[in-house]
Amino acid sequence: MPWSLFPLMTVRFVRPVSHSAYTGRRLAFAGLLLSLGAGLAHRFGPLSEPGFLALLLLGAAIAAVSLPFSLVGLLRLWQVGARGGIAATKGLVYAAIPLAVVGSGVYAYRTLPALFDLSTDIADPPAFVAEPHARQQWLPRPASVTASERRTQLAAYPALTGRRYEGALDRVYQGVLKAAAAARITINQREGMELVAPDISARPAPRDDQTAVPDVAPIPLPRPEPSLAPALGAPGDVLLQGETRTLILGLEFDIVIRMREDAETTSVDLRVQTRYGPHDLGVGAAIVQDFLTRLDAELLGLAGG
Repeated sequence: MPWSLFPLMTVRFVRPVSHSAYTGRRLAFAGLLLSLGAGLAHRFGPLSEPGFLALLLLGAAIAAVSLPFSLVGLLRLWQVGARGGIAATKGLVYAAIPLAVVGSGVYAYRTLPALFDLSTDIADPPAFVAEPHARQQWLPRPASVTASERRTQLAAYPALTGRRYEGALDRVYQGVLKAAAAARITINQREGMELVAPDISARPAPRDDQTAVPDVAPIPLPRPEPSLAPALGAPGDVLLQGETRTLILGLEFDIVIRMREDAETTSVDLRVQTRYGPHDLGVGAAIVQDFLTRLDAELLGLAGG
């Protein structure tokens, strides 16, 4: 019987589908959304830093769980040509973002010293005008900084030293304000401002023909009682306390800047403290160095020994 009498049969190849690839993509996308949502709620909303870090770790854990599913999807594509290669690739990309953020934090936590309070003057750190307090939740830390931790800071960051400028206190004060604004440091409390106020005795006295005679004589007031509150720092210190946040993650730091006039020079010291947790992941040192660099640029020509 001739073969032409049999109809031609069409063989249709049906590609298998890798369900692991699509599962991995869904899990990775969920982890990415959770991390991004937590970051936005912390940076621009009411979410506290401990809550943000907890959600960020949870998002990274979900992203880590998605990795085996995505890898299996790629393996099935290579072995039998299963559908899901694009989904598996997207899953890997989605998972990489929260894992990279958490991974960089873990690397800094493991390689950098566990410091949460840095000062350019380790022998006499600037005092806060109002001691910052924050509910640590699951990020407990020591109540104070020990001398050993100050020595650890000196060994880890030897370049974090104070500055001394050959200029008057009021001139350095203006430069500090400009450098703080450029470094996105918000000053909210001040102490010792009478030292940088304009000197009334230096104003020119009015001429006799322009001297105004008040219609009503001023009423003498009783002398104020001396304050019993403890003084902050040395009597000649000017303290500026503020806060700043990192640009992307919005991690919060409390800052105090101390200016101290000595003869014809003025020294500037900085203290940076992370608001939450026992480890600043090296961000505090970056904040100090950034401020000092901007201050040197503002007061160029006044730097002394």
